[in-house]
Amino acid sequence: MTPCTACLRRARLVGLLSARIAAELAERRRAAPILALPDEQLVRAVGGSLKGAAWRMLETFDPSQSLDEIQAAGLHGVCRHDPLYPARLRDLGDPPALLFSTASPQRLAELCAAPAVAIVGTRRASTYGLEVASALGRGLGAAGVTVVSGLALGVDAAAHRGALDAAGPTVGVLGCGADTVYPRTNRTLYARIRAEGAVVSELPPGQPPARWTFPARNRIMAGIARVIVVVEAAKRSGSLITAGFAEDLGREICAVPGRVTSRIAAGVNQLLVDGAHLVRGPEDVLDLLFGAGGWEGLASDKHSAEASLERPLRRVLRSVENGDSVDDAARGARLSASELRAALGQLELLGLIRRDRLGAYERVAR
Repeated sequence: MTPCTACLRRARLVGLLSARIAAELAERRRAAPILALPDEQLVRAVGGSLKGAAWRMLETFDPSQSLDEIQAAGLHGVCRHDPLYPARLRDLGDPPALLFSTASPQRLAELCAAPAVAIVGTRRASTYGLEVASALGRGLGAAGVTVVSGLALGVDAAAHRGALDAAGPTVGVLGCGADTVYPRTNRTLYARIRAEGAVVSELPPGQPPARWTFPARNRIMAGIARVIVVVEAAKRSGSLITAGFAEDLGREICAVPGRVTSRIAAGVNQLLVDGAHLVRGPEDVLDLLFGAGGWEGLASDKHSAEASLERPLRRVLRSVENGDSVDDAARGARLSASELRAALGQLELLGLIRRDRLGAYERVAR
């Protein structure tokens, strides 16, 4: 179904007024009421010096030109009047009139109809945060859950990569045109998601990002997902905006606990204090989606490296998890010093443990 003229025009208007909308959005979550305004009211509210250009565009809008631009950018458009428009987005008070997508409307509908989980967090994530985000993306992707994130640096990128590494479905929601790689350092990841999942945006092709587009983008992630997981976020984090939108929509809010002394964990720890579900791994999220144990068989770990370990290696791994000394680990696994070194090296090669900055071994996130 070809996008209707009204939705094509609306998308063009939002793109035209992008800078003015950014100037008006002094509060973090004012994107929703502004973007819910009808076209004429939106122009009056935020048009400013662009009012004349906006009125002319509305009067002379040529839908064929917009359709040509979408095709030239290698994108697809699905408007909110189309049956293939992601159903959960209709829960928003201001659903995007038009979604631009690298995937076909049919493929996008499949991705968004599946159980979807948004994984969000800081761009300046710790090694721990990156490992957890990747493990969550990998575990959920292996279960066929669509992993939704913002294709940003840090937690977002790690979650996308985890899902892709498990050959799982993933959707990247951008605060710029869906044909624009942002940030540029994620161009390889963008290409992978474009080939194997979908990159989407409410902004027209070629539209650069603006300050307001990120909180506006966050509401789309919250709309698509059934569950939102926050991994490392400071108290004034865009990830908490996503959680706020999700709460308004009645979605499940989850948080991964972080160090109490870490600034980038203050936001997630506060979410837990406020009643968010505690997440220790993909299993906790899958339990929320499918009920306790209802996901078993969707993402079995029977063939994982950890499950196939011989007993002495499993004992060494448990010792590392418990923080035991090298001597205690050797005694617990009944290994000589040389055998223990070999076991530790094997576990490190399997990606189950690593050395910290002081040379001690620690468990890598599952």
